[in-house]
Amino acid sequence: MKSLIHDYIELCKPRVVMLMIITSIVGMCLAPTSSFPVIPLIWGNLGIALVASAAATLNHVADQHIDKLMKRTEHRPIVQGRVTVKKSIYFAAVLAVTGMLILFIFINSLTAILTFFSLIGYAGFYTLYLKHATPQNIVIGGIAGAIPPLLGWTAVTNTISPEGLLLVLIIYVWTPPHFWALAIYRLEDYAKANIPMLPHTHGVAYTKLNILLYTILLACVSSLPFIIYMSGMVYFIGVTCANIVFIYHVLRLYWSDDSVCALRTFHYSIHYLGIVFLLLLVDHYL
Repeated sequence: MKSLIHDYIELCKPRVVMLMIITSIVGMCLAPTSSFPVIPLIWGNLGIALVASAAATLNHVADQHIDKLMKRTEHRPIVQGRVTVKKSIYFAAVLAVTGMLILFIFINSLTAILTFFSLIGYAGFYTLYLKHATPQNIVIGGIAGAIPPLLGWTAVTNTISPEGLLLVLIIYVWTPPHFWALAIYRLEDYAKANIPMLPHTHGVAYTKLNILLYTILLACVSSLPFIIYMSGMVYFIGVTCANIVFIYHVLRLYWSDDSVCALRTFHYSIHYLGIVFLLLLVDHYL
């Protein structure tokens, strides 16, 4: 029973969902409100997490034929036959319906609708089409994965505002260097699975240049909360340090032929996003 529960949890991609919920929480806490947003923090994040888990499960279903070709994914539950496709689809349906009902009943229709579109965008448009259609799949489809902080914002305010969209923009610009660093490290896997990731279609050198350019753009975008007075000096100093370290990793990757540098850049990019949103939160309450 424990192993079966673990398999279903793995279908939900809990680490990815947890990072999404962290950004959603920050969106909720930064949103203008007269009181601490207890209901959105509890019910909003539960609903968002359930729908995100449903999208992750559908991603497992859709990608099973390529997951078995890649070392990173060859041990996933569906690939190994530990969970059937039929049961996975039922599981995703229950998660999605439950999450949507929670958002409609306890939060608001705007958040529920945006969450639904993010589900369709990731599990449908990106996974089934974009991922296999263009090396710009991450750039075009990145909006689906970048939306959680806006969901947090709308859960509290029931409106879409420039500040909420700025939080989305930070994640959107962060996504390409994050994924392309992993794609360089896993180049052979993506080539074997015939997925048109940028290193496979345009070469590693070209991908490294794009990672560098996007990281520089990210440094500019992540400074905007301070520039528009959304955050203060604590955030600005912290995010500047985080950007310097990110650019350092990217420059090492750019000048090196060692694939380990790509893996280190990928790992730091995960920490970077957490640092940025934690800084936003700390600055807000200080």
